[in-house]
Amino acid sequence: MHRILAEAASTIAKSVFREFKVLDHELAAAFEENPKWGKRDRGFIAETVFEVVRWRRALGFLVDSEETTALCAAQWVRMGYELPEWWKYNGRGAEEIASRQDLLADQPRAVRESIPDWLDQLAFSELGDAWDAEISALNERAAVYLRVNTLKTTREKAMEWLAKEGVETSPVDGVPDALVLAPGKALPKPLRYDGRIEIQDAGSQLIAGMVAPQPGDRVIDACSGAGGKALHLAALMENQGRIYGMDVDGKKLKELEKRATRAGAKCVTTRLISETTADEFGPIADRLLIDAPCSGLGTLKRQPDLKWRLKPAALERVRTIQAELLQEYPKMLKARGRLVYATCSVLPSENRRQVDKLLEGGAFELLEDRAISPAELGFDGFYGAVLLKK
Repeated sequence: MHRILAEAASTIAKSVFREFKVLDHELAAAFEENPKWGKRDRGFIAETVFEVVRWRRALGFLVDSEETTALCAAQWVRMGYELPEWWKYNGRGAEEIASRQDLLADQPRAVRESIPDWLDQLAFSELGDAWDAEISALNERAAVYLRVNTLKTTREKAMEWLAKEGVETSPVDGVPDALVLAPGKALPKPLRYDGRIEIQDAGSQLIAGMVAPQPGDRVIDACSGAGGKALHLAALMENQGRIYGMDVDGKKLKELEKRATRAGAKCVTTRLISETTADEFGPIADRLLIDAPCSGLGTLKRQPDLKWRLKPAALERVRTIQAELLQEYPKMLKARGRLVYATCSVLPSENRRQVDKLLEGGAFELLEDRAISPAELGFDGFYGAVLLKK
């Protein structure tokens, strides 16, 4: 273990816990500032920080300390490292840390699954006993899923191409365009910009399928961000028709434009959305996707820092936004048009309960809805509801 790498890992973890920094961004900045760190160096730092952030409370129990240096020490014991003499921390020794591992099973769920008490209580109140399986699944390491861009290739040809590049993949059952990398493997950076594949969770890919766009349709992706689902919709439509990728963030729309060019998705157009956009557009869309802002709790596998940044007030704020979007954005949908409301949350209060409020108005009929369960499928957690505008 190299001291400079150990200290870097501890510093990043501390910035996540104390300053509520975004873990991915902090890691990327550290790697950019230290280009001489090799693959193994970056791997050591990334694994340390991700697991310390993921298992913060469990590690705190093992080491009997909340200091970041102590949490790192507990994680290194878990990883099989011998703690060096120069690593100073306030907490139990390596043998004691290892001996306390069996005691974790007797701790409250919020401690052993490492989640804030308020969030654990809220999720249990909404999901009941199912929450045990879901939070356990959300604490597993995330697999890397790819979506094959069928505008440029097929899944079989993409697998052959990736294999030639030294990347072994497997098809994902039930998700027609999805591939998954072997556990612990990553996609080399140059391949990410080829246009034939996109990194996209398999659960996310199921949402575009619920939109079920047809060639020639006019589709609005009303909260498109950088456009992962918009690009998938373009492929499903065989580039025939028009997709409006809308968002309040112009930088994300610029990224969508770049990705659309790489993907050959010529039917995608971006629009910066404002408070008056829904009224200005009018009822033009055959299909409307509202991939609403949400807590993001379904993505804890790949964003474990999210559970420490999320606060009750922020959760209430996104619920309010969700309800507002469901009231406002359907103005852009034609009569008999298809609305898909989606989130990457596992909480019913962000999902079916929001849909039920919309149904109370009488303007929509629910055709189907689905909770994409991490415990059941191993994907990120998503929710999708398909509604018909009367």
